[in-house]
Amino acid sequence: MFEPAPTHITITGARENNLKNITVQIPKHAITVFTGVSGSGKTSLVFDTIAAEAQRQLNDTFTTYARTRLPHAAQPDLDHIDNLSAAVIVDQHRLAGGPRSTVGTATDINAILRILYSHAAQPHIGPANTYSFNHPHGMCPDCHGTGHTTQPTETCPTCRGTRLNTAARNSRIDGYAITDLTAMETAELLAVLRLFTDETTAPIIETLRHRITHLIDIGLGYLTLDRPTNTLSGGESQRVKTVRHLSSALVEMLYIFDEPSIGLHARDVARLTTLLRKLRDKGNTVLVVEHDRDVITIADHIIDLGPDAGPHGGEIVYEGTLEALPYARTHTGRHLRHRLPLKTDVRTPTGTLTITDAHTNNLKKLTVDIPTGILTVITGVAGSGKSTLINDAFLTQHPTAVVIDQTPLSTSTRANPATHTGIMTSIRTLLAKANNVSPGLFSANSTGACPTCHGLGTTHTDLTFIAGHPTTCDDCHGRRFRPEVLQHQLRGNTIADILDMTTETAATFFTEPTIQPVLHALNDVGLHYLTLGQPLSTLSGGECQRLKLATQLHKTGTVYVMDEPTTGLHMADIQHLLDIIERLVTRTNTVIVIEHNLDIIKNADWIIDLGPEAGTAGGTIVFEGTPEQLTHATGSHTADALRHDLTHG
Repeated sequence: MFEPAPTHITITGARENNLKNITVQIPKHAITVFTGVSGSGKTSLVFDTIAAEAQRQLNDTFTTYARTRLPHAAQPDLDHIDNLSAAVIVDQHRLAGGPRSTVGTATDINAILRILYSHAAQPHIGPANTYSFNHPHGMCPDCHGTGHTTQPTETCPTCRGTRLNTAARNSRIDGYAITDLTAMETAELLAVLRLFTDETTAPIIETLRHRITHLIDIGLGYLTLDRPTNTLSGGESQRVKTVRHLSSALVEMLYIFDEPSIGLHARDVARLTTLLRKLRDKGNTVLVVEHDRDVITIADHIIDLGPDAGPHGGEIVYEGTLEALPYARTHTGRHLRHRLPLKTDVRTPTGTLTITDAHTNNLKKLTVDIPTGILTVITGVAGSGKSTLINDAFLTQHPTAVVIDQTPLSTSTRANPATHTGIMTSIRTLLAKANNVSPGLFSANSTGACPTCHGLGTTHTDLTFIAGHPTTCDDCHGRRFRPEVLQHQLRGNTIADILDMTTETAATFFTEPTIQPVLHALNDVGLHYLTLGQPLSTLSGGECQRLKLATQLHKTGTVYVMDEPTTGLHMADIQHLLDIIERLVTRTNTVIVIEHNLDIIKNADWIIDLGPEAGTAGGTIVFEGTPEQLTHATGSHTADALRHDLTHG
């Protein structure tokens, strides 16, 4: 008998990480947005539970032999999950692949280009692999397809960085070598492909144009295909990975995105939301972890987690439509109800720091003054030259600034807030002096570590064909150290006791100047609930971002540079960030923020907007002034977005 198709994914009793026995239904063939403050449990529910179980169940359909070649996926802590589809997961992890991976190889556009050239280029040199810098028949014989000599910064003189041998470089279509096309920005490449009119290759060209159009639609029209993937930001990496799925004909799939708006200007977020709708309209279910207001507004269903972070989160505090969310008594509802106003009482600069003749990448020989003693926000569409202006030009000319960049944290199971911030060294030294022993005794990676779990606190049984599960070590009971190490104390607390302290508790326990300022910084960014020994692998993206902020903000400086500090932060967390910036500027520091977030832009003292577009169409300053002046500017996508926000706020 025919049974109607299920209309919801049902999760019962989810307890992964901080989730408090959650039961929830997610509508199929809809866009569901998961929101909530950083650390509230969004990642635990969407990625550690739903995505992990989808991957585990899919792996179980393979043969025993095949499963030995697949990554082990542990079963999440939940009662059961029903009506789950096969999942495509697009996370924030940067693209791997080493120096041989480029935008073209990651999107498979290079593979299609090689097929085109093997059919239509003259002189004909052979099959598609003769145009590949990763194949012996196509790679440059001197640099072996890397584009560099033995020194990574030196361009190969033979191929001039193109990676291909002479035959591949000299084979052309209508005067264009394949290296000419891969060096073009994708927006320019699309225009050139329209000039190729050979009917025999029309299907190949149409496939290329379709794939490249997706890159442009998702806000990456400024990238070149030969750009190494290890130079992409986390947001760019995620969007490049997204392109691979937009041409798929599969339906009834589960697409899971982790903050796809990261790194996107408000202008490009509109393009992103269009693509998410297209995925849904093809008959798929789309789950999005997101903080951006414009992405939240396209949701068919919203699940808000909280009420707060860490042990104070893990609950569903709102579930329903967008229309009712602003009236919900949650952090998300409150910030949708009450948007931050435009700053009109701006500070007066105390001086200027000058950038002279900036011409790296797409910058058009810019000379610009950065005001001192105030908050300056550098904005503009993605690829307009913001990061190049500050990270390359400004920091080269003013290298003493304290920098908070987009470098990802090392989220290993052995790293924790104490080791990442550097205070672990001081803690070990204090314990060693108090007990007249070696500091190495108090390292979970050294002689004092429990020999059974090697200082991890957990053991893992390899079941070969079935995913193992970490269990608390039977010998140290999760304390990580040998019994003799735990006999040594500092003011009544062992090293294990100290690592179990929250940063809030530790800030009152430690008064030492090498430790306490760091703990205060952690509390200031809202991480008061983290324990000093919590593995970084358990932190959400927003928690990692705030940990990075705290690690740098306690340092003494006069100039602070922040590159997209709102990454992974909820609207409530952004208010905490603004409070921190306010304190820095009040102490006569200069703060420079590269940012798309309109709440940060509205609270600037001075704005420098780059553009007007991305890539070669960018690299100029289209506006300098106060937030109020920006609302009257023309020819600026940022001004358009700000006016829209103030009108519809």
